[in-house]
Amino acid sequence: MASGTIRCGIGGWTFEPWRGVFYPKGLKQADELSYAAAHLTAIEINGTYYSSFKPESWAKWRAATPEGFRFAVKASRFCVNRKKLTDAAPSMEIFLGQGLTELGDRLGPILWQFMATKKFDYDDFAGFFDLLPDQRDGLKLEHVIEVRNGTFADPKFIGLCRDRGVSICVSENDKYPIIPDVTADLVYLRLISASDAIETGYAPADLDLWAGRFKSYAAGDLPADFTPVDRTGLPPAPRDVYAFVIHEGKVRAPAAAMELIKRV
Repeated sequence: MASGTIRCGIGGWTFEPWRGVFYPKGLKQADELSYAAAHLTAIEINGTYYSSFKPESWAKWRAATPEGFRFAVKASRFCVNRKKLTDAAPSMEIFLGQGLTELGDRLGPILWQFMATKKFDYDDFAGFFDLLPDQRDGLKLEHVIEVRNGTFADPKFIGLCRDRGVSICVSENDKYPIIPDVTADLVYLRLISASDAIETGYAPADLDLWAGRFKSYAAGDLPADFTPVDRTGLPPAPRDVYAFVIHEGKVRAPAAAMELIKRV
């Protein structure tokens, strides 16, 4: 069976400690995105969680990246930080309408990230998923949900995501459960425990382990060391994989992502 495309990257591209470590000394700040996109295959845009950007900015980001590169976009906090999620429609329209479709074929998944205090309520999330559009300005939209509360380790949540074609983010974090179930056409992972004390972010054995997991997902399988919450699952099929190294210090995130790219 063929495999899907595996893309590895980082969160954002403007980070002062990367200058002289990831970015060469003397590189103009205006050229940092182009440099990052030449060495990585995806970037998760985090600034959209806090604020909006003009259409010209999105178009400029597209122009700075090569064919095949993808941006994942983190949705606005005003959409997700709500007691009643179905009230998010106006904020969702503002977020989706700011110009992100200017990315064209560089547009990857949209990440809807919830705080750890948000608990699973079937009707609440079913209503939220009803608001998620399949397309915008003729571009297909793919949605990923990141949850951080143990109440989501529930087959009902897995089934809801599978029925709606929403991917569940595989978040590597000991503070909340890993939900490795495949519920849509892509798999999205956030690696959060890299160490800046290690030049490559992770030890070689850990990089090999994660790269093997990515390959399993891309081939349509669940990694052998992951246990699904719901064993119903989707039929095996090639799936695109997005993996982002996003840890607290994040100085070594680009190095880790590049090592993972070598392995996949």
